Amino acid sequence: MALHTLFYGVPSGCSFGSIVALEWLGRPYQLCRIAMPEDVTTADYRRINPVAETPTLMTETGARISESMAILNHLGARGVGTGLSFAQGTEDFDRLNQMLAYLNTTFFGAFSPLWYALEHAELPESEKQALRNLGARKVVSAHANLEALLGDTPWLLGDHRTLADAYFIGIARWTRYHEVLDRRDYPKLQGLFERLEADVGVRFAHAIEKGETPQGSGAFQGHIRVAEALRRLPA
Repeated sequence: MALHTLFYGVPSGCSFGSIVALEWLGRPYQLCRIAMPEDVTTADYRRINPVAETPTLMTETGARISESMAILNHLGARGVGTGLSFAQGTEDFDRLNQMLAYLNTTFFGAFSPLWYALEHAELPESEKQALRNLGARKVVSAHANLEALLGDTPWLLGDHRTLADAYFIGIARWTRYHEVLDRRDYPKLQGLFERLEADVGVRFAHAIEKGETPQGSGAFQGHIRVAEALRRLPA
């Protein structure tokens, strides 16, 4: 039986949040591990995602959905009633979509200059330092704004976790690579980060990235290879 298959990037791809979301939803799914940059730029993977990026979600019919926000909204539509997502047209859905958009643009985008400087060793040191300085300012600003948005609730949108929290943790951990701030200066975000790091679904996603074989919620049905996924593409 065909299942949803998530193509996730390693190391430390933003697809981490989609793995967490799948675990939280608890519906059967498969994973396909994509090494970056080696596998993600191959001709075979470009048949899955022409722009050579992760994550990509393949549905049971072979349709592909790319971009984290689109994937999380697709999964969320199957999780209405769980508290992880909400019905479109409701105020709660609008709040969730707004938070996902902030995480997908401002929060994620703040790290882009830092990643570019790290991944392009051929750049002159002066250019890399300029990118690091820009990235540091953007990451600090993004954290300060998100700290203000949190209010006094334990999760991004209130008293229970949502798919926005799953996406947040996949990006927030990037400060381990880019030491441009101390998250303890943002106590609400630090508390959120610690709660999520203790979550069983988040621990599962960490283990998956490390190449381990965690048990998880029982929804995970194993890995497949790109070649196997290609056979599910519509003719």
